[in-house]
Amino acid sequence: MIANISQQDTANELLNDYLDTIKKACFLGDTDTSYATRLVNSTDNSIYQNVPQAVIFPKNNKDIQTALQCAAQDPFLSLTFGPRGGGTGTNGQSLTPGIVIDLSRYMREIIEINVEEKWVRVQAGVIKDQLNDYLRPYGFFFSPDLSTSNRATIGGMINTDASGQGSLVYGKTSDHVLGLTTYLVDGTQLSTSKIATEKAHLIAQQDNRVAQIYKQVLASCEQNRALILEKFPRLNRFLTGYDLENVFDSKLENFDLSRIITGSEGSLGVVAEAKLNITPIAPYKTLINIKYDSFDSALRNSPFLVQAQATSVETVDSKVLNLAREDIIWHSVSDLITDVPGIEMQGLNMVEFNGETADEMDDKINALCKKLDTLIKNKQAGVIGYQLTNNKDDILKIYAMRKKSVGLLGNTKGKQKPLAFAEDTAVPPENLADFIVEFRQLLDSHGLHYGMFGHVDAGVLHVRPALDMCDPEQERLLREISDKVVALTAKYGGLMWGEHGKGYRSEYGPEFFGAQLFSELRKIKTLFDKDNRLNPGKICTPFESEDSLVSVDDQKRAWFDKRIAIEVRDSFENAMNCNGNGLCFNYDEASPMCPSYKVTKDRRHSPKGRASLIREWLRLQEDAGTDLLATEKQLIQKENNVTWWERFRHTQSKRKGAYDFNHEVKESMDECLACKACTTACPIKVDVPSFRSRFLNFYHSRYNRPLKDYLVANIETMAPFLSKLATFVNPVVANTFVAHVIKKVFGYVDTPQLSVPSLQSRLKSEFDFDQSKLDKMSEEERANCVFIVQDPFTSYYEAELVASLVDVIQALNKSPILLPFVPNGKAQHVKGFLKEFAKTAEHATSFLSDLAEYKIPMIGVDASLVMVYRDEYKQILNTNELGFHVELAHEWLKDQDWSNIVLNVPTGEEYTLLAHCTETTALPSAVNVWKTIFSRLGLKLKTPATGCCGMAGTYGHEIQNQENSRALYEMSWQKHVDSTEPEKLLATGFSCRSQVKRYENKKPMHPLEFIARSI
Repeated sequence: MIANISQQDTANELLNDYLDTIKKACFLGDTDTSYATRLVNSTDNSIYQNVPQAVIFPKNNKDIQTALQCAAQDPFLSLTFGPRGGGTGTNGQSLTPGIVIDLSRYMREIIEINVEEKWVRVQAGVIKDQLNDYLRPYGFFFSPDLSTSNRATIGGMINTDASGQGSLVYGKTSDHVLGLTTYLVDGTQLSTSKIATEKAHLIAQQDNRVAQIYKQVLASCEQNRALILEKFPRLNRFLTGYDLENVFDSKLENFDLSRIITGSEGSLGVVAEAKLNITPIAPYKTLINIKYDSFDSALRNSPFLVQAQATSVETVDSKVLNLAREDIIWHSVSDLITDVPGIEMQGLNMVEFNGETADEMDDKINALCKKLDTLIKNKQAGVIGYQLTNNKDDILKIYAMRKKSVGLLGNTKGKQKPLAFAEDTAVPPENLADFIVEFRQLLDSHGLHYGMFGHVDAGVLHVRPALDMCDPEQERLLREISDKVVALTAKYGGLMWGEHGKGYRSEYGPEFFGAQLFSELRKIKTLFDKDNRLNPGKICTPFESEDSLVSVDDQKRAWFDKRIAIEVRDSFENAMNCNGNGLCFNYDEASPMCPSYKVTKDRRHSPKGRASLIREWLRLQEDAGTDLLATEKQLIQKENNVTWWERFRHTQSKRKGAYDFNHEVKESMDECLACKACTTACPIKVDVPSFRSRFLNFYHSRYNRPLKDYLVANIETMAPFLSKLATFVNPVVANTFVAHVIKKVFGYVDTPQLSVPSLQSRLKSEFDFDQSKLDKMSEEERANCVFIVQDPFTSYYEAELVASLVDVIQALNKSPILLPFVPNGKAQHVKGFLKEFAKTAEHATSFLSDLAEYKIPMIGVDASLVMVYRDEYKQILNTNELGFHVELAHEWLKDQDWSNIVLNVPTGEEYTLLAHCTETTALPSAVNVWKTIFSRLGLKLKTPATGCCGMAGTYGHEIQNQENSRALYEMSWQKHVDSTEPEKLLATGFSCRSQVKRYENKKPMHPLEFIARSI
C-alpha cells in the first residue's frame, strides 16, 4: 500500500501572517504555500534544487509594490525574495529558499508600441515569442534570440542580459533596453533610462533613496573607469552581472542606470516593466548550411564565415545532429540538411544573411559560395558540402532544430546526462578552436562524453559534459571541471559566463573582478539591498556582510533523486530524466504541447511540473518504507490488500481535509488530458500519461474511486450492449432530467449519441470476419484483403465512418473484413485501472497476434486508440515487440493506387484538415500523407497547425473541466472552424469532431468519410 505523506515544511506562522497582510493590503494576485507549487518552483533548467517558502503571483505593478512594502515592515524583515520569469535559466538564478515572485502567470501585457520611434513597452512576464508575434504585423522584431524563446520571459532576459543567435549584429538584451520600471526591496519604484551624465549627478545630490543609489553607481563607475576597461574582456558576449562599464557611453556623456540592473539576476530589484527598442525585420533572408568532416573543421572555418559579413554563424556537432535525427523534429529538416554521399557529416555551420534588398546580399552570398565550391573541390578546410535556402519557413525549421539541441542533449541514453554548468564560456572567436581543443582534452582525460553547439561568431560554445549527479565521485568531478574551465577561459582571454549569467557560479566572481572592483559591486548591492533580501547569494553580497555566496557545490536535484532506489528510478525514467528545460511551457497556442499548462498557466499542470511531483512522490514513498515496484506488481496481478473499510476510512479522512501529499500529486494529474504530446514534443520524451496511470493505480489502492471512473473504464464493455438499444437509449440520455442525473451522479455532460442505424445494420454480412472462410483462401486472395480493427468510438458512435472506410477500401479494389470488436483498454489506462488494462491488453494481443499469421494488413481509424497498441501495450506487457501491427488508415492508404478513383466534387477545390493532437505528435507526417492523397484525387488540402481541441477523450465531458475545455477550443480551433465552410472542414479525431459539434452544432467529416461520400 502507498503511504500517507504528511505536510512537508509546513509554512511557518510568520510567513502565513505575511501572506495574510499583503492580501489585506489589496494584493490581487495569487499566493501559494502548497508543497506542490513550491516543489515545482524549486528547480529551473539547472542542476540545482532549492525549495522556496512560498510563491506569489502578482497581477500588476501595484501587487509587486504592495508585496515588497509589506515585507519592509516589522516583523517581516527576515523574509527574502527571488524574482522568477520563465524558469529557463541554466545556472539557478531564479532559485531561492525564500519567497518566489513569479511574474510569468499574469504579467504578460504588451502595454504600448510606438512604430515611428521604434519602441515597445511590456510587462516583465511577456514571452519573447509572444512579443515577436505581436510585433511582426508592424514589421519589427525584438532581436536578442534565445533557444528558449517560446517560454523565456522578457524579465528573465533582462535579469540575465540574455543573448543568442546573431548577437554580433544585434547585441544582447541590454543593448535594447531603453528604460526599466523596477521595485526595490522596500517597494520604492525606480524608473531608469539613458540620461545625460550631468543630470545623473544632479539626481545624486538629492536627499532620497534613489539619489543614494545614483551617487554610489556614479562613484564606482567613474573613479574606477580605467581599471574597468582594463579588466573587462573586449567580448561581444561579456556579462558582468552589474555592468560597470556600459552605464556610460564611450564619451561619458550619457549615463544609464538600467545597465546595472540588466544582468543583475534579480539581486537589486524586481523588474516589472521594460521599454525596449525594436528592429525592422529584414525582408530578405538566406541560410547556408555548410557541412564538415569534423567539428574541429567547423570551428576553425568559422572566422572565415564571420569575415563574409554574415548576420550570424551557428554551429552544432555530430552528437547533436545524431540526436536530432532520432527526434520528431528531423522530419521537418531532413530535406534541408541532406547527407553527403560517402562522407559522414560531423559538424554543421548555419550561416545567415539578412538584407533590405536581395541585391545587397547577393554579392556576399555568391562570393561565399564560390569560396566554398573551391574548398570542396580542393578538399580543404574539411568542407564537404552546403545547401542554401531562402524560404523563411524552412529557415525557421532549421533554427527550431538548433534550438531544440539543448533539450535533445538531455535525452542521451544512460545515467550520465549532458549537464549545463560550464557551457556558456566566451573567448575571442579567433581563439575558439584552440580553446575547444584544450576543453575537449580536459573532458577526454576524464573519459566523459559531451555535446557541443553554439554561436561561433561570438566565440560562445555550449559544451555539456555528461555526468551522473547521483554518483558522489562525479559530483566532485563537476567541481574540478568547473575550476579548470574558469582557468582555461582566463588563459584564452575570455570568461566562464558569456551568456547564461552567474547563478550558482557567483563564487568565481571575486577572482574574476579582483578585490577592488568586486568591492564596488558589493557597495552597489548595499545601496540597493543592504540586508541581502533579494536573491541572496547571487552575484555578490552587501558590503561588509558576512553572508556567503551560493556555490557550485550547493544542493542539487540529484540530492533528492539519489534517495530513490535505483530500480525505481529506472522504472520511472520517463519522469526521472526530465532536465527542466521547460519546452512544455511553450507559448505557441498552435503547438500541441501540454494543453493543460497552456490553459491554466500553472506549472504544476505541465510535464515538467508533473515529473517534479512524481520524483518527489517516489522519494517520499521510499522514505516511508514503501516497496513501490512490489506493491505495483501485486496491484496488477492480484487483489489490493487494502480492505474496502480501510479505503473508506482514508477517503473520509480526505473529505475532512486531512493533508496527504498524494492529493497534491493527484490534483496535478487530474488536469492532464492524456493527449501524449509530451511523449514526442518534449526533447526528453517525458511521458506523463504513463506515469500518471501508474500513480492513479497506486492512489486508488488507498482512496476510493469516484463512480465516473468506473463508468469510463467500462465503456467498451457497455457500448456493444447499449448499441443494440440505441433507439431507446439515445432519447433517454438526451432527456433533460436524465442528463441532469448523469451530471450530478457521474459528473459528465454532453453524452454522445449512439449510432442509428448501428454498424451491423449498415454493413452487409459479407464483410464480417469468418475464420473458416479465411482459412480456405489462397495467399493471393488474402493479399487482397484488409482487416478493419474496430474501436468503441467509431464503431458505436460514428458507425458511418467505419462504413465509409469499407467503401473506400472497396473502391481501391480491396476486400475489407470487419474484425469482431475486441476492447482496446485505452479508457482503463487513462483512469489507472492497470490490473484491468493488463487483462484487456493480453486478450487483445492474443486475438490480434493470431490474426497476424494471415499476413493481412490491419487498420484502425482513431489515432488515440491505435497508438495504445504501439505504446501502452508494450509497457504493460513488458515487451519491445508485439505479434501484430495495427496501422492507421492513412498509413495504409498512402501506398494504394488511387488512379482509378474519380470523385463527384470539382477538382482543384481546397479543404481544411484539423489533425488530432495525438496523431500530430506521434505521427508528424500524417497531415502530409493526407495532403498527398487529396492531391492524387485532384484536390487541395490545407493543414493549419493547431493545439488540442480541448476534448481529449472524456476530459471535455467531465463537469469540472468545462471552462478549460472551452478555453482550449477557443484558443486554437475556433478560428479555423469559423473561417471554413462546414462542408469543407475535416478532422481526424473522434474527440475533435465531437468537440466541434457540441460548440458549433456542426460536425466535421473525417477525410475517409469525405472521400467515401465523394466517390
